Amino acid sequence: MAINKTQLRASIIEVLATCPRPELASPAAVELLLGTAAQESGFGTYLEQMGNGPARGFFQMEPATAKWIEGLNMKSPLPPDLLKWARGFRDDETVEWALEYRIDYQIAMCRLRYWVVPAPLPEAGDTAGQAAYWKRWYNTPAGAGTEAEYMAEYKKFVAAR
Repeated sequence: MAINKTQLRASIIEVLATCPRPELASPAAVELLLGTAAQESGFGTYLEQMGNGPARGFFQMEPATAKWIEGLNMKSPLPPDLLKWARGFRDDETVEWALEYRIDYQIAMCRLRYWVVPAPLPEAGDTAGQAAYWKRWYNTPAGAGTEAEYMAEYKKFVAAR
């Protein structure tokens, strides 16, 4: 069962509004996170990766990716203000637990995963651009997902009335 899109959008906006860098809370970022949740987990239909893989949560982030962003295994790619913001959502919980059960942490980590990308976000309303951006930078060219799937899932979960 998927989460209500209005509630997920509100949660994304609320979490991003607490970011020490207001530009991370742009309408384009909100749309990209909604599209990522639609494609990666069917809007929360699958919170554990199918096939017993390591990915977790609405955005199907792997713990290794979250640990890299947080700098737990090597130097974090984040400046101190964003690192403190991200870690604040996890408290003393493990990364694995937070990726599955803390929606605020999942939102922050997904946004930061896109923040470290060396290319600007696609404009709000550019679903095809979002699909290409997601494929290149989140799913990766080697990933199983396709831009067409992203667009279909976006239409199904985000754009549907």
